[in-house]
Amino acid sequence: MSETQPPLRAGIIPVTAFEQNCTLIWCTKTMRGAFIDAGGDLDRLKLAIEKTGVTVEKLLVTHGHMDHCGMTGVFARELGVPIEGPHEADRFWIETLDDPQKRYGLPGESFEPDRWLHDGDTVTVGEVTLDVLHCPGHTPGHVVFFHAPSRLAVVGDVLFQGSIGRTDFPRGDHQQLLDSIRNKLWPLGDDVTFIPGHGPNSTFGQERATNPFVADSRYG
Repeated sequence: MSETQPPLRAGIIPVTAFEQNCTLIWCTKTMRGAFIDAGGDLDRLKLAIEKTGVTVEKLLVTHGHMDHCGMTGVFARELGVPIEGPHEADRFWIETLDDPQKRYGLPGESFEPDRWLHDGDTVTVGEVTLDVLHCPGHTPGHVVFFHAPSRLAVVGDVLFQGSIGRTDFPRGDHQQLLDSIRNKLWPLGDDVTFIPGHGPNSTFGQERATNPFVADSRYG
């Protein structure tokens, strides 16, 4: 591997009518990777596999909302790979994926992850290891994936550029979400770039300076 080749690369493939940021991450040494939040549009995701030449070895899930994981179970069967995540507190969300009234018109089916994740766990992709942070609030079982050497976090719907995740869904908790952001994400460092569940990337430093919900200026 050349000195300029990063150990981890990531590509974003927006999926579903909600333009959810499905992320393909891969180990550049082994070209083995994983999709994070394969919520739908599986043909588009298969095309990404073809274009990158990545061997997908697992599917990772940040949380149980349909746009993030509605088609994850189907995709895992097609690829013959395991599912890891989210935290088991989101089981009740994943179970609703069989209910057409709760899918907002999106295709999906429930599934049982091969591995539920907990705060402090790690997941591997090729020879790369990512840390797992349990960050409840948007959903009770939401997790974030962080690769410290790359200064990259995939945060799902916890945090966005200029905004934060909704907490008006069942078992959402606004204060818990604020605590997750300030106590779990900010300590990772201002220089961390994050991929949100929707919209453009940002950095924790930018959000600490400008985000109207969680900027440092709101807390004196």
